[in-house]
Amino acid sequence: MLLPSRGLDTITSRSGLLFGADYNPEQWPEDTWADDINLMHKAGINLVTLGVFSWARLQPSEGSWDFGWLDRIFALLAEADIRICLATPTASPPPWLGHRYPDTLPTDPAGTTLWYGSRNQFSPSSAVYRRAALQVTAALAERYGKHPSLVLWHVGNELGQISYDDETADAFRTWLLRRYGSLTKLNRAWGTTFWSQGYGSWEEILPPRTAPYLHNPTQVLDFKRFTSDALLRLYTAERDVIRKYSPDVPVTTNLMGFFRGADYFGFAGETDLVGNNWYTDPAQPQTWELGALTHDLCRGLSGGRPWLLMESAVSAVNWRAHNAAKEPGALRTDSLSAVARGADGICFFQFRQSAFGAERFHSAVVPLAGEDTRTFREVADLGGELQALRSLAGTTAQSAVAILFDWESWWAAESPDCPTERIGVMDQLLAYYRPLLRRGLSVEVVHPGSPLARFDLVLVPSLFLLREEHAAQLESWVHAGGTAVVGPFTAVADADGHLRQGRFPSVLADMLGVTGEEWRPVADAVGIDFRDSEGNLEAGLPEGVNAAAWSEDLCLHGPKARARATFTSGALAGQPAVVRNGFGAGTAWYVGADLPPAALQHIVGAAVRDAGLIPPVPDLLPADVELAIRGEWHFLLNHSNESHAVRLRHQSVDLLTGQAHGPDLVLEPHGALILKATPDTTNGTDTP
Repeated sequence: MLLPSRGLDTITSRSGLLFGADYNPEQWPEDTWADDINLMHKAGINLVTLGVFSWARLQPSEGSWDFGWLDRIFALLAEADIRICLATPTASPPPWLGHRYPDTLPTDPAGTTLWYGSRNQFSPSSAVYRRAALQVTAALAERYGKHPSLVLWHVGNELGQISYDDETADAFRTWLLRRYGSLTKLNRAWGTTFWSQGYGSWEEILPPRTAPYLHNPTQVLDFKRFTSDALLRLYTAERDVIRKYSPDVPVTTNLMGFFRGADYFGFAGETDLVGNNWYTDPAQPQTWELGALTHDLCRGLSGGRPWLLMESAVSAVNWRAHNAAKEPGALRTDSLSAVARGADGICFFQFRQSAFGAERFHSAVVPLAGEDTRTFREVADLGGELQALRSLAGTTAQSAVAILFDWESWWAAESPDCPTERIGVMDQLLAYYRPLLRRGLSVEVVHPGSPLARFDLVLVPSLFLLREEHAAQLESWVHAGGTAVVGPFTAVADADGHLRQGRFPSVLADMLGVTGEEWRPVADAVGIDFRDSEGNLEAGLPEGVNAAAWSEDLCLHGPKARARATFTSGALAGQPAVVRNGFGAGTAWYVGADLPPAALQHIVGAAVRDAGLIPPVPDLLPADVELAIRGEWHFLLNHSNESHAVRLRHQSVDLLTGQAHGPDLVLEPHGALILKATPDTTNGTDTP
């Protein structure tokens, strides 16, 4: 569990909202450091992260150390009353480690060594790497662990390394032995009677290295679980060393949102606070939607508590194929979106733009052109606003809606042997999330095993792998009065990735009121029409609703199940496509097709009504406008270059300006309002 005694509130209770950046003073002459700190004050920065990529500077060779430069920058920052997040530099080992100990280097699935000269050049299972990493961690923790300016520890950086080397193979076998206990159980779980894959000794087992054709899907799933656990063990090993010398300072690491390589529900339980990196893509018009979903994941990982945005970009990055710059004002709305969804701090990579190295074209708080730039002025303006919002620190963004998500299911669902690649897990999550965004409804992304009692509506866009105990919990919650919407290709596989026998989705059939016999990816779009509870064609939907990629051969199951949409063409014409079922005191929807946005808006809107939820807006929001609620404040953000009219249910006052607003207002391009409802002035209908 997250530890409140070492949580984010231990920092923000003194400083309010955090505002910061990665700072790499080792890249610059020391006579520039004082100017940098002056610029930090101008920008309103109250937190800097040091040391992320400084291992070679701290330990130039095995057995030699240089802490003098770090001592001096610690002293300067302390004098300036700027708090410090100190990173362990273990994401980027120095060249001497790979040169002297080549077994620390990772290999790809084909066995090719990945050499130093970049970053992340280590195998998570290397004992030599681990020993060296813990040595530099201990040296830092012993020297700086009780420094009065140190408020946070940052372990590694974006932990996500994978290796297929021989030492990893040994560690994988050990992990499998702990998981299964015997080869008999492993062979059963992996289904090794298929393709003559039966293992007669542990030494025969390898990571899923390059092979002639498809791998065993359960072997691949277990290797992903193993790799995630190996990365988590690296984190906890460094954390435990830090706590020996620095017991009262929170420890975390920077996650990467919906990153496929590690199960962050496991990581969240081992950190003192959830920290995440998020980089919008200005070349993608609706990039803010994925950002909002990612922030809601962070809040879910935090159990509803505040979290920290540890890295974001002030403008363009350097690592995409086409690195578009942010429009004027987008830096502000991107950052306030995170605050609205529970972030107690906004940090950027990095403070000063590098003039050399692989990230020289990555934007920074201080561009190469200096402080007299639009970028720096926007950062400084945002820093001032965050100071005005300091009272938000520690407040929560309560949600009545949950989205269930599971890394193991994601890994299993996108195995190359599955029926289609056209209904990706993230595509499904976003498709079901957008109707909630358009209604201004707050969401938490949570694990299927999380308690659900505090939610009124649960969406399950894609859970290919669903454990029986999690299915039973969801079923019990709906039976007690909850409302659920379940997307296609859900509850197909068990924890081993084996397909459940019988009609699908067997473990949810009673709750959903539906069973099926065949998954049918479609070659050509098939038509669907929607009907109300009386069986009449529903109004308000555009003509020509189609399933473009996916359909399921379904039939109703149980006396309360009703088809709310049916296929109108193809082999399934006349059969259910969407089913609504009364189950106990609750209601469940099942969607057996990939549906266009208008149809999903319709279904989710109906489920919102079933759940008794009243959105904060009487009409759907414009597609570029975000509304998120934190505490008593409504954040209204325009992510476009056009003005948008919005109608709320109440009059309000703006936290930043004190200006009063009626229910009808206009958001300027990239405008932002932070509104508190004026008492006794509710307005509008209750129609979701």
